[in-house]
Parts: sequence; C-alpha cells; structure tokens
Amino acid sequence: MTAMVKAEGVHKSFGAVQVLKGIDLEVAPREVFCLIGPSGSGKSTFLRCINHLEKINSGRLYVDGDLVGYRQKGDKLYELRDREVAEKRRDIGMVFQRFNLFPHMTALENVIEAPVQVKKETKAVARERALKLLDRVGLADKAGNYPSQLSGGQQQRVAIARALAMEPKLMLFDEPTSALDPELVGDVLDVMRGLAEDGMTMIVVTHEMGFAREVGDSVVFMDDGVVVESGHPREVLTNPQHERTKSFLSKVL
Repeated sequence: MTAMVKAEGVHKSFGAVQVLKGIDLEVAPREVFCLIGPSGSGKSTFLRCINHLEKINSGRLYVDGDLVGYRQKGDKLYELRDREVAEKRRDIGMVFQRFNLFPHMTALENVIEAPVQVKKETKAVARERALKLLDRVGLADKAGNYPSQLSGGQQQRVAIARALAMEPKLMLFDEPTSALDPELVGDVLDVMRGLAEDGMTMIVVTHEMGFAREVGDSVVFMDDGVVVESGHPREVLTNPQHERTKSFLSKVL
C-alpha cells in the first residue's frame, strides 16, 4: 500500500537557520497522524513543505506516491511549474491557526469559491456540496453570515468546510485550535473527530494532547528539527522513552 505521505531525509533552512534536520516518516492512508513538540521545533514548517508552501532544501517528500514540487528524470530533480504545483495542491486541504476567510464573503460563499474558481464547478453543484459541508460542521444556520458575525470557533469550522469543499485526499491542520478561546475548542475538535471516523487522512500539528491520545493513530514528538520519538499515542504520551519527550510532556500534560 502506498503511503499517503512519505518523507525521506527532509531538510529545510531559512538562511543560516536549519529548521528541519533530516525528517523521515510515513503516514498511511486513513491515518490520523499527530505532530507534537515545543514551538520552533519545525512542526509547522514540515506541514507547509508537504503542500510545497515551503520548498525543501534536500531529501524527498511524496504525497500518494508523487514527489512534492518536483519531477524526477534519471537522477535529476526538476522543479514543477507553479501551475503544476497548484494542481497537485488541490488534493491537499489545509487549515491554519488563523482562519483566513474572505471577510467580504458569507460563510457559504467562502466554501463555494475554490470549487467554482479552481475546479470550474457550476455554482449550483458547489452550493449543494457547500450546504452539506456547513451542515456537517454544525453551521447550516450560519450560511449567510459574514466572518465578522461568527465566533472564532465558527470561523475555524467554516475554514474546515472550505478545505473539504475541494474533496482533498489529505488534510493538514496547523494548530487549528490554538487561536481559539478554550470553550470554543471542543466544537472544532468534534468536527475533526468526525473526519477521522470517516477515514480522512489527517496530519495534525496540535497542543491538544487529549485529542492526540483519543483520535490519533500515531504521534510524533519533534524537537529542534528532528523526530525525537514516535509511536502509538498511548505509548508515547504515557510512557515516553526519551528524556526530551518526558520533559516536554511534564509541562503540557
């Protein structure tokens, strides 16, 4: 079975600062894969490399068997053109800390926009799916509301519906609850639980250890640009083997 995501020796630097120092990991189809670790450990950068928002400096990244951002001929790698990168990116949904909704569009219009503009779907088809998605994230009654009329948690759920509207095979979540008030976190995590139950492949950068323990199939602890420890969530979170993992978990659990 082809891994949905495979990283081989992935390095990424910003100037002289090495952010990723040789990441090797695999995410299976239908897996919920949680990345945990302190701020600055490279988790979000790695996530952005998966859909080529950041270019890696060396190594290989594959999504569903295809190289990310490059084509290989013989031993040489050739960078894909922007249009080709954009086409591949359609299959990867991404939800950020900040919701990035279009403020001048209603919730429904935000969800419809990409399928109509990018996939050239008719508005009727896109609208029908968008309404189902808003219902799925518990916001059927907010379709006509603008982002400024929604709470942070509601905006984040619209952002998830918007990502799902492109019918991705992989969803990336970059600390999707970290900008939310504590009482709004649960609704967003419930939507993510539902996606996991439906078999969506998900990579989640999170500080929500309860979510990682309950919903995750695998947990990877990153620190200082390397994978320190990985395994089943209950093993890693309750019986960490590495001192750095123990130190981190003692502060967050």
